[in-house]
Amino acid sequence: MVNSRLLVTAAAALALSACSLNMGFAPEAPKSGAFVVGDEPYAVRAGAAVMAQGGNAADAAATMYFALAVTYPVAAGLGGGGLCLVHDPKRGRNEEFVFLARSTAAGGAYAVPGNVRGIALMQTSYGVLPWQRIVAPAEGLASTGFPISQALAQRLASAENVIRLDAGLAAEFMDEGGHAKAAGAVVANADLAGTLSEIRTQGADAVYTGAPAQKILAYATAQGGAIASGELGAYATSRVLPHVLRLGDEYVFLPSDETGAGVFAGALFDVLARALQTATGSSNTEAAVVVAAKQALGRFTVADLPNDLGATGFAATDAGGQAVACAVTMNGPFGSGHSAQGTGVTLARAPSSGSAGLAAAFLTPVLATDGAGNLLLAGAGAGGPVGTASIADALARLSRGEVVTRRDKPDVAGATVTYDTVNAILCQSAACTALPDANSSGLGVGAP
Repeated sequence: MVNSRLLVTAAAALALSACSLNMGFAPEAPKSGAFVVGDEPYAVRAGAAVMAQGGNAADAAATMYFALAVTYPVAAGLGGGGLCLVHDPKRGRNEEFVFLARSTAAGGAYAVPGNVRGIALMQTSYGVLPWQRIVAPAEGLASTGFPISQALAQRLASAENVIRLDAGLAAEFMDEGGHAKAAGAVVANADLAGTLSEIRTQGADAVYTGAPAQKILAYATAQGGAIASGELGAYATSRVLPHVLRLGDEYVFLPSDETGAGVFAGALFDVLARALQTATGSSNTEAAVVVAAKQALGRFTVADLPNDLGATGFAATDAGGQAVACAVTMNGPFGSGHSAQGTGVTLARAPSSGSAGLAAAFLTPVLATDGAGNLLLAGAGAGGPVGTASIADALARLSRGEVVTRRDKPDVAGATVTYDTVNAILCQSAACTALPDANSSGLGVGAP
């Protein structure tokens, strides 16, 4: 049962972000360059609402993440991990935050989560709004409920076998007939709302050393998941310089090569940059991207890619030129498929478990600027190599002076994954636009 404190909190959150819950949301004309984009519409609207309340791109991206943890937990749960890139022209800084979920020393099935600490460090470093404003919209969604979007419904239908094996997931997302609930069904998660309340009032450490942390540790121990209290409490986000390369006149910022994501993306873009120097005519752009993707994949011994790696990407830009691109993953749909009792937190699969490590290799937040530091692109590929290739394709076309609009993803034979995704904000001729994945049910909007 939801207690009165949560109901009051939810009401306040809904009042602050009413437009994020309105399916008919139609923002005013955006401020120059102020956009948000992602795979799940409610989360995108939450990010736009926070920016309309005075937030910047870092605030919007952090708000989107926490909302996604409620409305798109198949890929963005509190138990997962990821990467964010930040471009801040006012400070003259480009920075990467690395907070991937990690395997435990004992090699259990559950990962040590990184998302909450990573997103919190990014927002407190670059955001302007109070922390409570960032988490409150997600808490309201979890407490009072939200209609399942088409984006979530598609992922639920394909993950039925995972959902039905966990009591918490099944109670929220399965109907009486034992099937995934359809789009439009209203769901809520009081336990998750309670955890978000702790995060809102106690900060990110609630998941690592607070009451929710103790419940996570107790559950992992009971299930043989072997997360040690020291491993959870000691989790730290890395702050590093992103990998930078030239693509024509563009400066492209990618994940650093300290992660598999950086190795794959760096290899793809390096090959592409060389190929474009010799290719002639725009008709060769996609061919060059496909060749680059295949060569980059050659560095990974991947026999068969899973249909769903449980990942998603999102991005935000603001009127001041700040841009944030993030990609997060549960290392499989709903991660381990196990929710820590009393928390609503589904734990990610340990990256050392089977194909789970592949998910992090294909997280590709990307930023690009021109020689003067003006933003050209902020976006993220996630869930498979084609997402990364799609970002590369857009940048290659921009470097050739093409106008980039919604289009099909490059056809990389043998690398197709049903739930790979690409979302981007592109700036061309002093005008920006948000382009959600053309093959999904996401959303891109201008922030008023």
